[in-house]
Amino acid sequence: MMPKHCSLGFLISFLLTGVAGTQPAHESLKPQRVRFQSRNFHNILQWQPGRALAGNSTVYFVQYKVYGQRQWKNKEDCWGIQELFCDLTNETSDIQEPYYGRVKAASAGSYSDWSLTPRFTPWWETKIDPPVMNITQVNGSLLVILHAPNLPYRYQKEKNVSIEDYYELVYRVFIINNSLEKEKKVYEGTHRVVEIEALTPHSSYCVVAEIYQPMLDRSQRSEERCVETP
Repeated sequence: MMPKHCSLGFLISFLLTGVAGTQPAHESLKPQRVRFQSRNFHNILQWQPGRALAGNSTVYFVQYKVYGQRQWKNKEDCWGIQELFCDLTNETSDIQEPYYGRVKAASAGSYSDWSLTPRFTPWWETKIDPPVMNITQVNGSLLVILHAPNLPYRYQKEKNVSIEDYYELVYRVFIINNSLEKEKKVYEGTHRVVEIEALTPHSSYCVVAEIYQPMLDRSQRSEERCVETP
């Protein structure tokens, strides 16, 4: 009798390669809406089950490659998984290279064709989070310190890589006088420390900051941070 692990390995190879004599691919199993979702260069491949109702027996197989290469590479951590996502951050770390991913499904002795992503270039398509703000009151003024998002990569000395290492960034800071319900831009530039002066005592203010990427004409605005002046 063939050992169980050998039988499983044979079954997976049988389903994926589609050797002569196997049953045709089931279109209803084919994964749908296969896309990269990228935030701060965390690049996650996501998909939806095929038209056939996905059960507990459905498993998925993920491959990826750089645009222009012939050879697809298996993502070993996403080979025969039941999740509907796969983290390809490390495999797509050259952020100016275009990539493709693809997913295949198998269930109850049937298998699907591969579902291919659109071309994905992290540098163009990742969404950058808004800056993190620290606000301190100093002598009637507000000192706003901005922090750009860190990325999933590190330098050799284990130092975090900042988004500023890849993009030209412009910071914008706005203040809202809650009593007047009026927003005013108080800073636009590359500095990450901003002092807001000439505030009315015993008043309520909210501060909002955003990162603007001039080359991509995109910006992300933070949530409001509110303070009461003494």
